[in-house]
Parts: sequence; structure tokens; C-alpha cells
Amino acid sequence: MSISAQNLTWKVGKKIIVNDVSLAVSPGETVGLLGPNGSGKSSLLRLLAGLRKQHKGKVLLDGKDLSSIARKQLARRVAFVEQHALTSANMTVRDVVKLGRIPHHSPFSSWTHQDDEIVEAALKRVDMCSRCDQGWQSLSGGERQRVHIARALAQAPNEILLDEPTNHLDIHHQLQLMKLISELPVTSIVAIHDLNHAALFCDRLIVMLEGELIAQGSPDEILTESLLWEVFKVRTKIESSPVHGKKHIHYYA
Repeated sequence: MSISAQNLTWKVGKKIIVNDVSLAVSPGETVGLLGPNGSGKSSLLRLLAGLRKQHKGKVLLDGKDLSSIARKQLARRVAFVEQHALTSANMTVRDVVKLGRIPHHSPFSSWTHQDDEIVEAALKRVDMCSRCDQGWQSLSGGERQRVHIARALAQAPNEILLDEPTNHLDIHHQLQLMKLISELPVTSIVAIHDLNHAALFCDRLIVMLEGELIAQGSPDEILTESLLWEVFKVRTKIESSPVHGKKHIHYYA
């Protein structure tokens, strides 16, 4: 397995946010993390990335306990893209993406031509090459999100964890980004609200509700009218799309 969790529990005070969650993600899989607001998706991603310390259980990378991996080594291996990442307003777009190369350098190592190529490739993947010398403060929310994803790609990770990466993006860039994530030669776990995007781009889905993992499987197995009512309290009609053959969710007002 690429990344797995065993009986993960995390709480704030006495309130349990993530409750006894176990999962396993295979190398190269794109896994969608579904659930209503407050279900524990963001907290679970942070636990998997090693950004929070669980109260119980463990996270494993290729069978090795995350807690035994040096921080710099972990930063080379796992990239995390959060919903509302903050960056200094005095930086250019290219400078922000260059931050992704930090784990690959020592305090005394020099910037290389290979670093430049990796940064350029990351900018190209998110369609931000034309803005590379633009100031960070001049970007829209959606453009900033795309730059942070480029920064994560510049890390050259084996695993990339994304917390609602399509937030703030227009529909063109939502589809472009989800297609990019699904085609990356890495393991991807992405928290996502658009169920049709989940059906179209994810290999497997994990469903969270009130801190617990309540279902996991392929989009065909998970996206049912009964489960969407149980989790989201929405009435739906689900059909196979005549365009791409995958499930498509219609919502009743």
C-alpha cells in the first residue's frame, strides 16, 4: 500500500473529530474524500499528511510508521494543498512555486537547471506560465489555489493530499484540475464536494460522516440515492451519463 491508516482517532478537548478511521490507498490511485461540512475530511487529511498528531492509531507510508520518518524526508514524499493557504504578498508566482523545491535542498546546496525545469513544468500543468512573474497579491482566489497546487507538484511527491482544491475555481479550471489530479502518476487523496466530479475523475471514494468512515468503494458502488440521502440529506436521481458512461447525479430542489 502507498498510504494507509489504522484506527486513527483525533479529538479537540473531549470532542472526537476523527473516530477510529482505517483505510488503505494503493499506489497511483485517485481517491475522493466525500462528506458534509464538519464530517472530519480536512482533519483526516492533516493526519495523513503528518500535520497533526493522532490521539490513537497510526499512519503508514509503504508500511512504515509516519512518526518514524524524518520531517524533510516526509516533505519530499507527501505534498499537502490546503483550502486557504497563506503566502507572503511580496512574492511572485514563480517564487511561490519554487518553495516546493525546498525539501530537496540542504542549506548549502545550489539551485539547479533541473529545479527550474520542474518549476516550469508545474506552472504549465496548472496553466499559470503566463503569470509566473506576476505578484502574488494581484491574483484572484482561484489563481492562488492553482499556484499552490503547482507548488505541491514542484515537490515531486509520491502522495498528494488536497483539501477541496476546486474551491474558488471557475468550471473550466475545476475540470482541468480534476483531470490533472486523476492523471498524475502519484497517489492522490482529494476532499471534494462536487459528486459528479467525484464520479468522473476518482478511482475510489471514501465517505465520512460525523468523524467516522461509513463507506468506501468505487464510484458505482458508493454513489447511490440511498447513501446520498443518508449522508447529505438530498434527494437525487442517478443515471449513467450518455456522454462518458459514468454515474451522473441529478438533484431534486
